[in-house]
Amino acid sequence: MKKSLLTIMVCLLLLLVSACGKGGADKASGGQQKVSIMLDWYPNAVHSFLYAAIEKGYFKEQGLDVDIQMPADTNDPLRLVAAGKVDLAISYQPEVLVARSENIPVQSIAAIVRHPLNQLMVAADSPIRSPKDLAGKTIGYPTIPLDEAIIQTMVKSDGGDTQNVKMVDVGWDLIPAIATKKTDALMGGFINHEKLLLEKEGYPIRTLNPKDYGVPDYYELVLVGSEKGLKEKPEVFKKFIAATSKGQTYVADHPEEGLSILLKHEDKTSPLETDIERKSLEILLPLMDAKEKPFGYQDPETWEKVTKWLKTTKMIKKEVNAEDAFINF
Repeated sequence: MKKSLLTIMVCLLLLLVSACGKGGADKASGGQQKVSIMLDWYPNAVHSFLYAAIEKGYFKEQGLDVDIQMPADTNDPLRLVAAGKVDLAISYQPEVLVARSENIPVQSIAAIVRHPLNQLMVAADSPIRSPKDLAGKTIGYPTIPLDEAIIQTMVKSDGGDTQNVKMVDVGWDLIPAIATKKTDALMGGFINHEKLLLEKEGYPIRTLNPKDYGVPDYYELVLVGSEKGLKEKPEVFKKFIAATSKGQTYVADHPEEGLSILLKHEDKTSPLETDIERKSLEILLPLMDAKEKPFGYQDPETWEKVTKWLKTTKMIKKEVNAEDAFINF
């Protein structure tokens, strides 16, 4: 069986790390423990809890010196954390399970966004009212297999014809694809980003949530470490979770202050729009709330359901133990 490109790249990185030495959680000046984390994308509202934890001194209270990095490529976070080049990464629950099925040794240690942000989008006046109406229509997406699996499940669950749905690769030009009516619908856009930007430009959008049509209510974003790193320094990651929990509480209690802190850390190549990030944070905060459980808590049943779904959709082709894919510190 051929190894995936991701698996090969991880193996090469592991060899490189062995040759050059580990760049992970070492001691910083002043006795603080260095911890590096790679974001899933450029800094935006969902990362506010991290920047708040730095600015308010919550990491420092735990004896941690945290370095937040931005990925050059969306595949980087999982690859680099698996190779020990960064200590932690923000990624996606289904991607963690797919990676483990390819023998990439990563584990999730916290659920950040507990529900899908990636939802099917159609124009507000579209005749598409449910997934079965996608028959004979075109759906723009960024050629991500997970998006295909979501659409197939949604249409099938709604009693539609999956053979009569056309997926069109639009790369990351998601917004113009639907704004110019190049496609009838969009998959791969987030309700806290693309939807908000489209509506700001005068294109009202309706969304269909995958969890209402056969897709398990998965964790959109999770915090991931390598098996090796988590075994070697569990106390470091427990401290990290404790600090981020305080950061999230601060942002939830002081959203405007949390937003102000975030805006100070925007990447110059990806400037933030204050009104969009404010609305994004309003959407995100309820979806990040674990209710009576502590921030980041992961439900074993959720992992089991997502694993079974990925097997059903053939996103993973070998046995994966859901219990091994995550840790609750």
